[in-house]
Amino acid sequence: MIVSALICICIILACAFIITLIKVLLMKKAAIEIFEEMEEKLKNDTNTLITVSTSDKSMRKLAQKLNEQLKELRKRRHYFMQGDAELKEAVTNISHDIRTPLTAICGYLELLEGEEMSKKAIRYLEIIKSRTEILENLTEELFQYSMITTGEEDMEREEVVINSVLEESIAAFYTVLTEVNISPHIKITEKRIVRKLSPSALSRIFSNLINNAVKYSDGDLEIILSEKGEIVFSNTASGLNYMQVSKLFERFYTVEDMQKSTGLGLSIVKKLVEQMDGSIMAEYNDEKLIISVYFPES
Repeated sequence: MIVSALICICIILACAFIITLIKVLLMKKAAIEIFEEMEEKLKNDTNTLITVSTSDKSMRKLAQKLNEQLKELRKRRHYFMQGDAELKEAVTNISHDIRTPLTAICGYLELLEGEEMSKKAIRYLEIIKSRTEILENLTEELFQYSMITTGEEDMEREEVVINSVLEESIAAFYTVLTEVNISPHIKITEKRIVRKLSPSALSRIFSNLINNAVKYSDGDLEIILSEKGEIVFSNTASGLNYMQVSKLFERFYTVEDMQKSTGLGLSIVKKLVEQMDGSIMAEYNDEKLIISVYFPES
């Protein structure tokens, strides 16, 4: 009797163990299904919901709750994307509308320069012209940013020798650098670094980075193009700090004393680099601002 009872207990325990094990395995399978489907839903913009093959109430309730959160997430994502698109369109329209009267103003200012005026009038005219040029540059920067972010910028790629484009960009800024007493230290590898890029976009990237150095440098600038194809711009920038540098690529972010900037120069650089499958990063070490750009080989 005792032996029979023990055997029955063992059988019951074995059955219970097997049932529990099967239930655990089924729940594990359901958890994996939920995880994989959640990952797929977040990765792809789809309206489908999470489904599970298990009949377990707890796992189905979990899937239901996640589906509710997915619906809310999609709603918020759609709202954000719509608002972002409207903002970009508004910036494009505003910058375009401002460009037309600005061009006319600049034309009339040039005509006024040929007229006979008093010294005071000439001084006022110079101030107006200076402020108009600043406004014109800011408007152009806004327009270019909106063109890039809306995908209207021509990004046709071709085989480009990065060495040549970098040298041309540095030469174009030679006068500007001289005016602010910056003598750049340049190291460009003799090896031809060829990548499939947009020449105009690459030129704009280099121009904006050099212009950034003009704004923030304490008087030095080092530009390096390595054999691996990495382009590094570094300069002493004691007026910056780590937090400011971490935000340099954010759109409309400006350092407090840079009142002549929209904060879009480096944001444009980041957009263009990423659109051409490259990478960019900024570091701040020992009062040195270091910006590195890299385009992988095709």
